[in-house]
Amino acid sequence: MRKILITGALGQIGSELVMYMRNIYGNENVIASNITADGSKKVLESGPFEIVNVLNPQQIADAVNKYKVNTIVHLASILSAVGEANPVAAWNLNMGGLFNVLEVAKENGCSVFTPSSIAAFGPSTPKDKTPQDTVQRPSTMYGITKVSGELLCDYYFKRFNVDVRGVRFPGLISYETLPGGGTTDYAVHIYYEAIKNKKYTSYIKEGTYMDMMYMPDALEAIVKLIEADPKRLKHRNAFNVTSMSFEPEEIAREIKKHIPEFVMDYDVDPIRQGIADSWPNSLDDSAAREEWDWNPKYDLAAMTKDMLEKLSVKLGK
Repeated sequence: MRKILITGALGQIGSELVMYMRNIYGNENVIASNITADGSKKVLESGPFEIVNVLNPQQIADAVNKYKVNTIVHLASILSAVGEANPVAAWNLNMGGLFNVLEVAKENGCSVFTPSSIAAFGPSTPKDKTPQDTVQRPSTMYGITKVSGELLCDYYFKRFNVDVRGVRFPGLISYETLPGGGTTDYAVHIYYEAIKNKKYTSYIKEGTYMDMMYMPDALEAIVKLIEADPKRLKHRNAFNVTSMSFEPEEIAREIKKHIPEFVMDYDVDPIRQGIADSWPNSLDDSAAREEWDWNPKYDLAAMTKDMLEKLSVKLGK
């Protein structure tokens, strides 16, 4: 039976992944951890929780030993837009935390899942159907930490035989938890504003394609890769995954099918727009499909319908 420690468990992915995994593996077998206890009551009250600062390797090791953990899902990180505002903090947390997790995993025989990102690519990467293996020269600190992290994970597998796996997530869209400072956050905020105010001002300009994924598909991808047959895995970590690619006006058109009076205008943020322009328009995820049967369920139309239904209930509208 897996005993799973999740770092950054009260963030956008973590607060949903904890509950998803507890439903699969049992509440007591999924240990949530975070630097503070500020977050989802469902996570805090439904199973074990520990305060863990991933920059303190002893705290990670203590949680692993206390619960006899054999799998670490490492989510604690600083995202793209926040990382550009404080690049030193982004490097320290994203690289220092990952290094500590890998060291603890090596010493305790744990497997590791840690996500990379579409931000690992850069302006010189092929923009359309970006290959699994291609040039990676990102122009943001977040992206630099993600490329470095991919290489570090490969090193720990090849040098120390640590079973490290991961995916390059695109922008993630969820009705449960607000995002935490990424460039693709507009694709979450637009649904909230559509329901609350029937209007949204996009900080990303027209015609800017970015890959996206609905959170239920992201959660399934994590568990599916963790449980995948290692004999089939040629890449081990940093698999491209995606389910849709769209520009702001496309998501607005889809929302208007459900809320006809919805309108959108633009006030472009040059920092986040610059980050978006450096990323691919779409990813080729054929390696994930071939090596561990990745197959997303949601496209833009299905996600929009579900988001608006769930958010209307959540917001009481």
